Amino acid sequence: MASNIVSQFLMQATYASQSPSSGGPTITPFPNFDPCVDAAALNTALEAKGVDEDTIITILTTRTNCQRQQIAAAYQQSVGKELKDVVKRKLSKKLETVALELLKTPAQFDAHQLRGALKGIGTDEDCLVEILVSRRNKEIKDFIEAYKEEFNRSLAEDIKNDTSGDFQKSLLVLLEASRDEGSEVDYDLSDDDARVLYEAGEKRKGTDVTAFMKVLSSRNFAHLKKVFERYTKYSKHEVGKALDLELNGDIENLLLSLVKCIGSKPAYFAEKLDLSMKGCGTKDAALIRVMVSRSEVDLKDIEAEYKAKYGVSLYSAILKETKGDYEKILLALCGTKK
Repeated sequence: MASNIVSQFLMQATYASQSPSSGGPTITPFPNFDPCVDAAALNTALEAKGVDEDTIITILTTRTNCQRQQIAAAYQQSVGKELKDVVKRKLSKKLETVALELLKTPAQFDAHQLRGALKGIGTDEDCLVEILVSRRNKEIKDFIEAYKEEFNRSLAEDIKNDTSGDFQKSLLVLLEASRDEGSEVDYDLSDDDARVLYEAGEKRKGTDVTAFMKVLSSRNFAHLKKVFERYTKYSKHEVGKALDLELNGDIENLLLSLVKCIGSKPAYFAEKLDLSMKGCGTKDAALIRVMVSRSEVDLKDIEAEYKAKYGVSLYSAILKETKGDYEKILLALCGTKK
């Protein structure tokens, strides 16, 4: 089953690379932006009798993160209080959660997500995997620094203390942020890499995860797509099928997630959103994490993948699964009913 999903991701990526895209973020810079005006409007909304949630939602979901940071600074200067503290006091439940996440910088957001995944009893491996396989080099370096600043702790040390084995080693490799982020394909090397993956997996007893990670964590995405294509020269299986046959548990999840992101990040996140709303109850933490983190990156592309794969719009799915002000703020992040 997992291999079929990976095959679909790679096919989608090939199609996407040949087709023009009208995707991108759902939140873009607000025109004629004035942080002082927005700060005053937020203060009025927060201090109103009963709180004006609609105004708060509108401002937070139509300004970019950079603009929201400027609003927070203007609010502090004019009101004498931190905006996040007032939001925490005046809002409640899931609306408060989303609003506070939108007020963090992207690096702070990822750092807090990772800390939440590591602290306490049990580890949220899905959160660790999602963030580490999908972020670019600079984003990884930024959240490592933010983690240290926010919690006075080492992210690498916390990962070492909370995970083990090949899963731990692979997370730490991703934390090195050493991927080539160019687009050049070395055709000779792609054949060598494909052979390395085959010999590290199917050809031997037990999987050499280190060899897999050396290739999957360092090469650029365009090159790796060619590697996956060449892999079938050595094996009757695709890479995803080989991983499915050879591995299980957290390390399988990590490597398959890497392969999916290499194939198509929007398709990967569309699947994550579907899983967050599937079955009995909504996995709110996962839903919020994707909606907030991708709103200024590729949420339009994710929406298109979601509609193509599941036959309904992301907007409609959220409308069905959530309610109240929580629903309103998530739908505002969607930016479209299509």
